[in-house]
Amino acid sequence: MAYALKILFIAIALVIIYKLVFAARKGSRTLFEMKFKDGRLVSHYGKIPEKFERDCRNLAKTGKLTCIVRAEQGNQVQLHVSANAGDHYIQQLHALFPQKYYSQNA
Repeated sequence: MAYALKILFIAIALVIIYKLVFAARKGSRTLFEMKFKDGRLVSHYGKIPEKFERDCRNLAKTGKLTCIVRAEQGNQVQLHVSANAGDHYIQQLHALFPQKYYSQNA
C-alpha cells in the first residue's frame, strides 16, 4: 500500500511540474526577436514588418543601443524591450511598433 502511494505521489508531482513548465509557454508565442549590440543588428528571427525593422535599425544606430526587442502574442500582441535600452528609447520603440498591423492580420 505504501509503495502504491509513493508511485501515485510521484506521478501527481510529475504532472504538476509538466503543467507548470509547458503550459506557461503555450500562453505566449514569440513573433519576432531582434538583438542589437552597439547600434548594430546582430541577429533576428521571425517575420518583422519592414518599416518597423528599418526604423528600429535607425534608432539603434543613433543611440548605439545594446538591447533585445521582442514581440509576443498571447491574447494580443505585445512588444518587449530589454531594460538596458533606457526609458527614452523604450518609449520611442513602443511608439514605432505597428500595433494596427497585427490587429488587422489577426
